[in-house]
Amino acid sequence: FSEAGEQYTLCARQLTVQMMQNPQILAALQERLDGLVGSPSGYMESLPKVVKRRVNALKNLQVKCAHIEAKFYEEVHELERKYAALYQPLFDKRSDIVKAAYEPTEEECEWKADEEEELTEEMKEKAKVEEEKKDEEKEDPKGIPEFWLTVFKNVDLLSDMLQEHDEPILKHLQDIKVKFSDPGQPMSFSLEFYFEPNEFFTNTLLTKTYKMRSEPDENDPFSFDGPEIMGCTGCTIDWTKGKNITLKTIKKKQKHKGRGTVRTVTKTVPNDSFFNFFTPPDVPESGDLDEDSEAVLAADFEIGHFIRERIVPRAVLYFTGEAIEDDDDDYDEEGEEADDEEGEEEGEEENDPDYDPKVGRRAYC
Repeated sequence: FSEAGEQYTLCARQLTVQMMQNPQILAALQERLDGLVGSPSGYMESLPKVVKRRVNALKNLQVKCAHIEAKFYEEVHELERKYAALYQPLFDKRSDIVKAAYEPTEEECEWKADEEEELTEEMKEKAKVEEEKKDEEKEDPKGIPEFWLTVFKNVDLLSDMLQEHDEPILKHLQDIKVKFSDPGQPMSFSLEFYFEPNEFFTNTLLTKTYKMRSEPDENDPFSFDGPEIMGCTGCTIDWTKGKNITLKTIKKKQKHKGRGTVRTVTKTVPNDSFFNFFTPPDVPESGDLDEDSEAVLAADFEIGHFIRERIVPRAVLYFTGEAIEDDDDDYDEEGEEADDEEGEEEGEEENDPDYDPKVGRRAYC
């Protein structure tokens, strides 16, 4: 019986493959599937009229719930703004240490790593001597050199944006701050990138602002899933002449149709760079975008959200790599196996599994 069953299964699979290779069968199947998209539940259609009326009453209650939820997230935004002010003095001190404006005391520098608990006094002393010897061989560095550049290079989401020509500029990045909109103003947050004077541009501050909305769509209130990032604006970078790495010059040869002579034409075209982050595509009032622009904005929103939620609050842990290990711990073994089997899209949610980067998706975890 087992062999017969296996033979039957094999025949069924072969028949299915043959059917799916038939264009007429595929077309009929697709037509059937298209007809099912958006079709109401047969169960709902079978309900008595008086029950349908009551279901409509529940749906009206659900709309009211969505509006209350929207108000809840507005208050969450206000709470974030309040606590941002409490965090900021600590972040300012972090910035002062990084850029050598403040030298921490011995007490502030004391840190007992887990592995040190198991070291003997002799091993500790030997490690201390070796460390002092290394310090003597090097020049005395100021602050923490290349702090933010190292953070960027340690995070896949950001390192994918970096080009080799970006790195000399990001060595001058001294701090990143998050600024929330004032009370009573439309919801938004800004990322502020502070640079020391450098040879590449005259700006000391580059900004990126994300506009948000926390209200249900009148036409589709049930789709509300928290605040949405609706658009973003960058800033103008005042590049020093010849230093604009977001553009590159190429030479093309053109042949004259009549005379057959060839000339070389120089053209300026866009160049891959992290600093394109500050010139995102404009979102038209209609909200309609072509696929390329929508993809760029989706990635942009993911990056902006990640910098705000993870990078700024936990920068030192991304510098040391500890936060990256924590992010990896968010994935369980079962999830990884499922990804392998189902062929999930690569790269999506690489650093923040709670965030959906699609345009107009919720901006809170």
